[in-house]
Amino acid sequence: MSVAAAPSGSDGRQHERRRLGVPSLVAIVVANMIGAGVFTTSGFALADLGSPNRVMIAWVLGGIIALLGALCYGSLAGRLRESGGEYLFLSRTLHPMLGFLAGWVSLWAGFTGAIALAAQACGSYLEPMLPVGISPDVIGTAAIAGMGFVHSRGLGPGALLQNLVVAAKLCALVLLVAIGASALPAEVAAAPPRFELGTFAVTLMWVSLSYSGWNAAVYIAGEAREPGRSVPRALRWGTLVTTLLYLALNWVFVHAAAIDELAGQPDVAAVAARALGGSALESFVRAILVLALVTSISSMVMIAPRVYARMAEDGLFPSCFAFRGAVPAQAIWLQVGLSTLVLWSSGLRSQLTNLGWILGLFTALSVIGLLRLRAAEGPDRIPIPGFPFVPLLFLALVLALSGLALVAAGAALWPAIAVLVTGLVAYRLQLRGARRVPQ
Repeated sequence: MSVAAAPSGSDGRQHERRRLGVPSLVAIVVANMIGAGVFTTSGFALADLGSPNRVMIAWVLGGIIALLGALCYGSLAGRLRESGGEYLFLSRTLHPMLGFLAGWVSLWAGFTGAIALAAQACGSYLEPMLPVGISPDVIGTAAIAGMGFVHSRGLGPGALLQNLVVAAKLCALVLLVAIGASALPAEVAAAPPRFELGTFAVTLMWVSLSYSGWNAAVYIAGEAREPGRSVPRALRWGTLVTTLLYLALNWVFVHAAAIDELAGQPDVAAVAARALGGSALESFVRAILVLALVTSISSMVMIAPRVYARMAEDGLFPSCFAFRGAVPAQAIWLQVGLSTLVLWSSGLRSQLTNLGWILGLFTALSVIGLLRLRAAEGPDRIPIPGFPFVPLLFLALVLALSGLALVAAGAALWPAIAVLVTGLVAYRLQLRGARRVPQ
């Protein structure tokens, strides 16, 4: 088996764009991972599991899955050193159609729905401070458009802003952990309810969604310096730092007050902060959450268009969305427009964001492609840390969670089918159009 080569003439352009170092790539991973999930998930997890320790076990397992994925994707990025994420991996290792479907799902759900959801949450948390009559979606739209403007101006300004804001966010989160840990009350042990594996598995599924974004650096690998080394390092360090931070934050959240006060709370971080430090600490947490959401929007607006640009360079997306100069500006504004449309379409937003679980299937397929590539080219060219334990355990866990998600969210199946069917149709139309172009 051989990996398809990049289009002629692309190597020089890729070399000119390789400006991102490990710190910038780590910032992209951290920004993509830390969004609303870490501030909300544990409240629902406590309601379902009834035990802080069980909630923490779910967060540990979620981190392990993310770290396993980062190790596998690091091996893929070490061999396929271009931007594009799952689109690139699947196109080069399994089949171009699978790659196109991965890019199509990213366009309509993976990034578009996620950006819209983050923008909605950002507006909702700022709503109490808005003038009467101003919709929170206006704030969300401003956040999306603002990030689109920054990242369309060039790689340097966008990366600098991302690095500075992520550094500020990390400092604020570490400070929150320190303040919270120093104020934790003495814990009163209570007998937890009977353990149910099915309930725990569903909780783990939602915790794993909070870890999504561990693969963010692969979407922009074509603009990384020495991508064979820098991208795998960024994936490992970004995921490890975020995992440790998640564990520390959630330890504070689930032990800040009695279970009855925290269980089922959609803003469990704010409730925990109020219990530990009053309204001042609660306001501090809400400010951190808004900062986290803005950096998440920034990261996704930055990396998502690289997928569409890669597809355009391969002839599977309109050529106007390919790179024109330092950044794929047209693809960036396409992402801004689609995300804004979904933001203002509440029904569509809920449908698309419910498709997040299907993205896990494409990560599993990418790791299957990695194993196929290793079998064809040998372990010397495709080293995988912890082989075969790491990839096989990752596949087992991701596929099990995807199956549970399908059972638990069966009503969301029809939007997934619709996205995949339209992707197949678009792929066939694109191929038919390409055949009609005179050679």
